[in-house]
Amino acid sequence: MTERKLYENITTGEERALYGLRHADVIACNFEGEEDGESALKECIDINVRNCNFRLRYPFWHCTDFTVRDSKLDRGVRAPIWYAKNGSFEDCEILDVKALRECENMSLRKCTAISTEFGWRCRGIRIDESEVTGEYFLFESRDIKLDNFTLSGKYSFQYTENVEISNSTLNTKDAFWHAKNVTVRDSTVKGEYLAWYSENVTFINCHIVGTQPLCYCKGLKLINCTTEGCDLSFEYSEVDATVKGNIVSVKNPLSGKIVADSIGEIVKEGSVKECDCEVITTAPDWAK
Repeated sequence: MTERKLYENITTGEERALYGLRHADVIACNFEGEEDGESALKECIDINVRNCNFRLRYPFWHCTDFTVRDSKLDRGVRAPIWYAKNGSFEDCEILDVKALRECENMSLRKCTAISTEFGWRCRGIRIDESEVTGEYFLFESRDIKLDNFTLSGKYSFQYTENVEISNSTLNTKDAFWHAKNVTVRDSTVKGEYLAWYSENVTFINCHIVGTQPLCYCKGLKLINCTTEGCDLSFEYSEVDATVKGNIVSVKNPLSGKIVADSIGEIVKEGSVKECDCEVITTAPDWAK
């Protein structure tokens, strides 16, 4: 059995302070100081980090098989987690830009992140019971699972693939543009221009809020959803939708079927494409 090394109660700002560690526990350490050194734990394998504070740049580049718990990646750790594999963060704060990029098989649980450009070009991301604030969340990433998650920030999930989201609240705009193979369950999605140019996106038991959603989509499905403020929706989309309650307006859906209790306006004019989508309202006239 490999003997583990222990590094505890160290404060250091040196360049590559613990570079290349193998089979080690790093406990209650502070990575800061006037030396202003970078890459404190770069190229480490099989390390457990607990109750540590990071205030210097690039601490977890090229790390593999590692855990980080009860720790803070404070402002100043610019681009802290890049090119890493098989890592997990729990009960952590991540508070600087470009937090996660080109990583594989990473998980966050009970974490808070405030980071623009979070999670770009990653593969295999799992986030549970966490909150993220930032723009372009998970840009060009794939194989994603989110549960009990809260997002605040524009331009999320653009060019993502193979995404599963449940029990979450997404406060966003221009979300899921060009996304493929996405399923969102039991969630609230707030924001303008939702999922334009997407392919095989499904919303199940979701509440969708915002203007001009779900246009130019292929293989779009809404199952038992509700909408709020959704005007000029579904333009040129291939759609199969069942909506409880009212849709403000539907404009020139391309094909498929839309079923709702009521629709304020159905626009079928001015189209540059041949549109044959069936649009059905099911509530009696007195209830619309």
